[in-house]
Amino acid sequence: MSITQAVPLTLRPGVWRLDAAHSMVGFSIRHLGIAKVRGRFSRFDTELVVGDTLQDSVLTAAVELASFDTGNIDRDDHVRSSDLLDVERRPSMTFRSTGINGGDAGWRVDGDLTIGDITRPFSLDVEFGGLESFFDGTRHAGFEAKGELRRTEFGIDLPGGIGGALLGDVVRVELDVQLIEPLSS
Repeated sequence: MSITQAVPLTLRPGVWRLDAAHSMVGFSIRHLGIAKVRGRFSRFDTELVVGDTLQDSVLTAAVELASFDTGNIDRDDHVRSSDLLDVERRPSMTFRSTGINGGDAGWRVDGDLTIGDITRPFSLDVEFGGLESFFDGTRHAGFEAKGELRRTEFGIDLPGGIGGALLGDVVRVELDVQLIEPLSS
């Protein structure tokens, strides 16, 4: 989707970098159709290049799939194995925006999500939390984002395609991210 509106940006142009200590990439998926399993990825990076307009702005992100964590070592090791995520063959998940749209009521970031050798369109509904100064003088922007993907569209399933009996196909992604404002030039 292309950007069709020119909304003035309230963020300083430049490269906004991740504040990893105050950010989180989480997910949830149905198990046996009766309950959700929740987890997170502990190693990820993102940057937002803010241009003079939305059309000149780009969001990129990378997640190390081996950092998958649900708090259950046996389950996590199995999910990382070749049965599901196959982190040896698919070490990362990457995102690059193709369009940013919105305003005060909310934002939508459309882009391409790549897991292994498969790339699919992916969208995030984004809420801008605001801009505040940190104790060290840096300014941080806060964002919450949500999106959904279908794991089978990325080739993630148990051998023999039996994953549907155990795992839901829809993975809900939730992000809480703080980005650090670039220094003025």
